[in-house]
Amino acid sequence: MNWLNKIILIFKTPDLRKKILFVLGVFAIFRLMAQIKVPGISLENIQAFYDQFKVFNFYSVFTGGSLDKVSIIMLGLGPYITATIIFQLLTMIFPQLEKLYKEEGEQGRQRFNQYCRIAAIPLAALQGYAMLSLFQKGPNHLIPALSPALFLTSIITITAGAIFLMWLGELISEKGIGNGVSLLILAGIVSNLPSQIVQMKNQIDVSNSGILPYIFFFTMSLIIVAGVVLINEARRNIPVSYAKRIRGMKMYGGVSTYLPLNINPAGVIPIIFASSILLFPAMIGTVLGDGGGVFGNIIRNVGAFFDPAKDPWGYGISYFVLVVLFTYFYTAVTFDPKAISENLQKMGGFVPGIRPGESTAKFMYFILNRVLLIGALFLGLVAVMPSIIQGITKIEQFQFLIGGTSLLIVVSVVLETMRQIQAQLQMREYENF
Repeated sequence: MNWLNKIILIFKTPDLRKKILFVLGVFAIFRLMAQIKVPGISLENIQAFYDQFKVFNFYSVFTGGSLDKVSIIMLGLGPYITATIIFQLLTMIFPQLEKLYKEEGEQGRQRFNQYCRIAAIPLAALQGYAMLSLFQKGPNHLIPALSPALFLTSIITITAGAIFLMWLGELISEKGIGNGVSLLILAGIVSNLPSQIVQMKNQIDVSNSGILPYIFFFTMSLIIVAGVVLINEARRNIPVSYAKRIRGMKMYGGVSTYLPLNINPAGVIPIIFASSILLFPAMIGTVLGDGGGVFGNIIRNVGAFFDPAKDPWGYGISYFVLVVLFTYFYTAVTFDPKAISENLQKMGGFVPGIRPGESTAKFMYFILNRVLLIGALFLGLVAVMPSIIQGITKIEQFQFLIGGTSLLIVVSVVLETMRQIQAQLQMREYENF
């Protein structure tokens, strides 16, 4: 009952209770906005459109169904996340931006985040224009042709919704607890849980052993969640010692510590990249595969190969391989053992038994490549697990429990939020002591 005592203690602590209630209030506003449609939108053909373009089903998960409803927050936090990723990649090209992000402390981080917020505005407008254009001109015509004034109004509304959602995330980070952007994504992922429980209740047929697939499903989900938590928290600690230095009458250094290497340093980024790449061929095949001739046949065959409904084996193998490759690629871009070894050398640190400098960098590369193999293979398995379990059980609900980007996001956000709550409780215990 230790967890129950902690929950009671959380709500007995005034500051912590206020922060949690504030986060829940923002969640309520988020869900309310997800029900407000963009002006002039008709949803008669929405199901047929989303059945044809599976790519939007993938993005709709992270918007809590806002994209399905073509609501004013249909873009979710996508523009802000895209802007952040673009600026992080630009730090490798522009030294001044890298200095701002890494060396100028909290003030530099705030300026960097401000640039990301400003860049999110044109990205939201561009994405809103592209989405509305596709909805109008694509097959089944999800929305009717809009007048120029109504089209412009819709773009402004969608852009404002995305920026308002970004502001709500900043408010949670400032006045609530946890990372606001991550918590809003989490809220979007789990928002359909009540409706999925109702669907499960209506589909279960106890008399015909219809409950057995669900027992297997939730058993596998527990095993997969435990595995994701294990890999997410796993570290390979590299011992580091610091040489003793004497300055004046004082001696510094002479301590030993560890440099932790994550088993999965790339997080969810490889799955997002791989999913985006694989969904484009199927989408292009759907749009351009109606023509005849050799070109039309090639487009249709390529689209069918990357369509999980038509060729699940081809799609699953391609998905697994791409996730593994992107894990190595993204880690190589974001993690630099040579820079770490140089920083250790400047601070008087060294790995016992390894010479500082280039030898330390080679040793870190050696450890990283072997640790990363485990993380990459596990990440690839997590990516394809929803398709495997769904193929065995025929259950389409609760997909975020059995793998993919959704599960990784849910696990990482929940663990980080729990750590912050625990830190708040410990801080108050020290104050009381």
